[in-house]
Amino acid sequence: MVRRTWVPAFAGMTIIKGSMALDDRITIYGSFTSSSTYKPMLYLALARIAFSFRTVNLKYGAQKLPDYLEVNRYGKVPTLRHRGLTIVQSNVILDYLARATGHFEPATEQDRWRAREWLSWEADAITNVARVRHYHRFRTVDPAVMAYFRPPAEEALSFIDQTLADRQWLVGETCSIADIGCWGRMVFMAEGGFDITNWPNLLAWSERLKAMPGFALPYDLIPSKDREMVPA
Repeated sequence: MVRRTWVPAFAGMTIIKGSMALDDRITIYGSFTSSSTYKPMLYLALARIAFSFRTVNLKYGAQKLPDYLEVNRYGKVPTLRHRGLTIVQSNVILDYLARATGHFEPATEQDRWRAREWLSWEADAITNVARVRHYHRFRTVDPAVMAYFRPPAEEALSFIDQTLADRQWLVGETCSIADIGCWGRMVFMAEGGFDITNWPNLLAWSERLKAMPGFALPYDLIPSKDREMVPA
């Protein structure tokens, strides 16, 4: 029988939990209105890891300018740069950060894969919450479009609520990238007209997250200008 081991995202990196050497400094490109940007920034805030933030102003289309397209060919946020690597897509970034720093990585191999299953599910299901919020705040659409996306958004929130009925966290016994990824995508739910009190287990879970050292909501965490982010 071949014994499997969980291998970091890349070989040769020295991992120092809780801190990173200067030449390991992470840079995040993102926007303060973006739930996708919020997810890796919340991870770093909770992990108490300093990083550099570079703003990409979505309102003025900065994500489509040639300079940024050289960083992220999709013209989206966020983007992470670290040790010569460029990584895009928020859940891929969470995967990378967990492997690279060791924070919020579940204890067993099964749970580590299960956490990544949640991230994949989130990108399909909770994204509907983000869509409804986007149409409420940034873009007027035909009511039929809103009616199409709201039911699956509510279904996703209900699924999370049911999962949390008999557990504190989505995977394992502590907060993981599954919790950060799923919460980070739904964080603007009130702006989409969703009342979190309709899902009591989800509400209690959100309060556990908010009680963690380093936690902040998006508008408190994500600056509107470039900044060097240092844990308080």
